[in-house]
Amino acid sequence: MERAETKKISAVIFDWAGTTVDYGCMAPLEAFIQSFRKEGIHVTDEEVRGPMGMKKKDHIRALLELESVRLQWTEKFGKLPEESDVDQLYASFEPMLMAVLPNYTEVIPGAIELVDSLRLKGMKIGSTTGYTLDMMKVVTAEAEKQGYKPDYWIASDEVPAGRPAPYMCYRNALELQVFPMDTCVKIGDTVSDIQEGINAGAWSVGVICGGSEFGLTERQTQELGEEELRTRMAAVRSRFERAGAHFTVDAIAELETVIEEINQRLARGEHPQACGVLRSEA
Repeated sequence: MERAETKKISAVIFDWAGTTVDYGCMAPLEAFIQSFRKEGIHVTDEEVRGPMGMKKKDHIRALLELESVRLQWTEKFGKLPEESDVDQLYASFEPMLMAVLPNYTEVIPGAIELVDSLRLKGMKIGSTTGYTLDMMKVVTAEAEKQGYKPDYWIASDEVPAGRPAPYMCYRNALELQVFPMDTCVKIGDTVSDIQEGINAGAWSVGVICGGSEFGLTERQTQELGEEELRTRMAAVRSRFERAGAHFTVDAIAELETVIEEINQRLARGEHPQACGVLRSEA
């Protein structure tokens, strides 16, 4: 009798902004702030980053559910926000984001080298995003010029529901022809990324530096004092762990070490649905 082949990771599904491009996930931030400001509503950076990674209309809906926003909206308009207000906010948000997107597509350091190494080890490269198809046409074209091109990508408006729903991950599995889902790793920089991976039955990994939860540009990160850097990273790590991330890494380049550990766990018959938080870089 032939021995069954040992199960191992066959695909990695990356997020885009804040994970592989746009260090700090800066492109959507100002567009959200400005679109709400246009209506006379103030939202903070922290509030905007809370739902980051979601489909952009869903992101606006989430912001409109915030108590601070609902209070401002009621005071200004005499009523709570409605779905028509979501449409109006999105109508101003989308052109704002499209205008700045080309300036926020620089590939995050270490991403291309990581992807090249994973491919050499036989892994396929997929991706999901909170961006729409039109937005992704801009991002993917600019990223490809720099040498980053996943084997497959899909936008949030090409599936019935965006994150935290698992549909984009399922489409990746279908198009990349990988199965079962516990041979896939989903990595991203937001809580919705973590939830997407978990809901898909994949191993879910959170990346701290460069991400939206961390919320700083590369230069700002480099200028942090050691103690403040550790404190900020610990706060993000804690949020990822509460969201159920199986692993958390400080930087994207550390993913290969995590995959080695996952392969060991798969060889022992473990699977992500039965695992809680396993390891975090400290």
